[in-house]
Amino acid sequence: MTITRRAALKTLAASGLGIVGGTGVYAYTYGRHALDVTRTSIPVAGLPRGLHGLRIGLITDVHRSRWVSHEDVANAVMALMAEHPDLVVLGGDYVTWGDPDYVGPSSEALSPLAAPHGVFAILGNHDNDHDMPPALARYGIQVLRDARTRLSIRNESIDLVGIRFWTKRGSDIARIARGSGPTTILLAHDPRRLAEAAELSIPLVLSGHTHGGQVVLPVIGAVAAQKFPVVSGIGRRGSSAIFVSRGLGTIYVPMRVNCPPEVAVLTLESLG
Repeated sequence: MTITRRAALKTLAASGLGIVGGTGVYAYTYGRHALDVTRTSIPVAGLPRGLHGLRIGLITDVHRSRWVSHEDVANAVMALMAEHPDLVVLGGDYVTWGDPDYVGPSSEALSPLAAPHGVFAILGNHDNDHDMPPALARYGIQVLRDARTRLSIRNESIDLVGIRFWTKRGSDIARIARGSGPTTILLAHDPRRLAEAAELSIPLVLSGHTHGGQVVLPVIGAVAAQKFPVVSGIGRRGSSAIFVSRGLGTIYVPMRVNCPPEVAVLTLESLG
């Protein structure tokens, strides 16, 4: 059975109302703030030996708003910085519904992020294409807005291909990725771009967008999860791997059930 977006949102709202008891109070007062640091290794096809062990920090779906405070974001940034990643990636949705009141505060909260090989960001569906990039750039965060950049790390080349949420066609992604080397990472807010990555033989995709389901109910599982190839964690299609983060913030209802917010530290490993 296919679940429509409208039905999913109704279910999510109903879930929020239906668990207003002990679980709902916990989900609101504690669950949405109970930050996890996820440390995991990802086998990457064709990864050069020199890049084995490269550690990428990932924060996504900040959704800075009245429900996601400066402290929430600052704690996530501090937790990630304590891990000393080699490279940091931001996966989009820094505010909710493009709210201009939080563009500056969200960027400011992320400003302490730093890594030896840089901090890179892409845009999500909630981000304004015009005001978010300069706000992030003000703090030295490079926004890949349908763009590619090449890094030299440990005498090896690695290409980051960053696309906006609205860039979906395989031909457009192929154009942006043209000229990239065999070690390429697609930064795509929506994990459904795994299909295009597999077609283009891009070995790794980093995504968010799903919030891990945000409300994960017993038996039912993650609400509205059916349309995504991976809701959270690691998945594969052919020779392409993907990691989908549960993200930091919330949307629709300010709670998380069985789905804590996370920052991720991903260690790249050679496949096979």
